[in-house]
Amino acid sequence: MATDENKRWNATRLPDLTGRTAVVTGANSGIGLTTADALTRAGAHVVFAVRDLDRGRTAAATLTGSTEVRRLDLADLSSVREFADAWQGRPLDLLINNAGVMMLPQRRTRDGFEMQFGTNHLGHFALTNLLLPYVTDRVVTVSSGAHRWGGATIRFDDLDLDAGYTPRGAYAQSKLANLLFTLELQRRLTEAGSRVRALAAHPGYAATNLQSHTANPVARALMRLGNRFLAQDDRAGALPTLYAATADLPGASYVGPDGTGEMRGGPTLVGRTAAASDPVVARRLWTVSEELTKVTFPAVPAGL
Repeated sequence: MATDENKRWNATRLPDLTGRTAVVTGANSGIGLTTADALTRAGAHVVFAVRDLDRGRTAAATLTGSTEVRRLDLADLSSVREFADAWQGRPLDLLINNAGVMMLPQRRTRDGFEMQFGTNHLGHFALTNLLLPYVTDRVVTVSSGAHRWGGATIRFDDLDLDAGYTPRGAYAQSKLANLLFTLELQRRLTEAGSRVRALAAHPGYAATNLQSHTANPVARALMRLGNRFLAQDDRAGALPTLYAATADLPGASYVGPDGTGEMRGGPTLVGRTAAASDPVVARRLWTVSEELTKVTFPAVPAGL
C-alpha cells in the first residue's frame, strides 16, 4: 500500500519539458541549481542567470541536460537591462525568480537601494517586466515564510529602513514584496487578457548556503545547526518552485511544503498574511517600484 510520503508530488512527476526554455536566477547553487537540474532532466533548456560567470559555468557543467550561462547581477539595474536586451526576442516559457540575499548587514545596491529589497524585489521586478513580452507560460517568484516575521509591512515612508535597520526586518520586507509583486503582476496579466500566470513559492526550511551570509554570527551558528538537524535538503526545498512552475494552478497561487509550520514536506498550496494579500498595497508597491527602477509593465502584454 502506498504511504502518504510516496503519494507526495516530487520531481519524477515533472511533465515532459522538451523544447521549453527556462531562466533561473541564482542557478549556480542551492535551490536554484537543484531547480535547474530537475528542469533539464525533464528536457528543458535552462539559462543560468548568475552574477559570477565562472561559478555558473562550473555549476552548469555538473548537469547533463541543455544549459547556457548568462551574467545577471540583480543588485545592478544596468546589468538587469543588459541581460534583457541580450535576450533578443527568444520565446521564454518559464522565468523563475529564485536568487536572493538573506539577513545581510546594512548595505546598498549599485543604484543606492537597501540590498535585500533592491536584490530580492526590485531586481526581479525589473527583470520580469523587461522579459515579460517574451514569456509564454509563467513567472514563478521565490518568497519565504519570513514574510510573516514580526508583522512585516512595506515601509513606504522608509523602504531602505534607514530609521531602524535590522537584517531580519529588511529580509522580511523583501519577501513580503515578492508576494505583493506576484499578486499585482497576476492582476495586470489578467486585465491584459494574457495567458501567462504569475505564481509564488517558498522552500520551507531548506539547507542551503543562503544562511551563511547572515549578519549575526550567533544566527549563523544556529542556522548551521538547524541545517544539519532540522532542515530538508535542497532537492526537497526546490519542489514547491518546480510544482509552481509546472502544475496547473491558478494565477497568484502560493506554494510551500505541506508539513507542520510549512517547514518541510511535499508541495501544496499555502496561505499568506493579510499584508501579503492586500491588493491596494500591491498596486502601490508596483507604482513605487516602477518609479525606482524606471521599468514599467510592457505595452505589449505577454502571452497573447
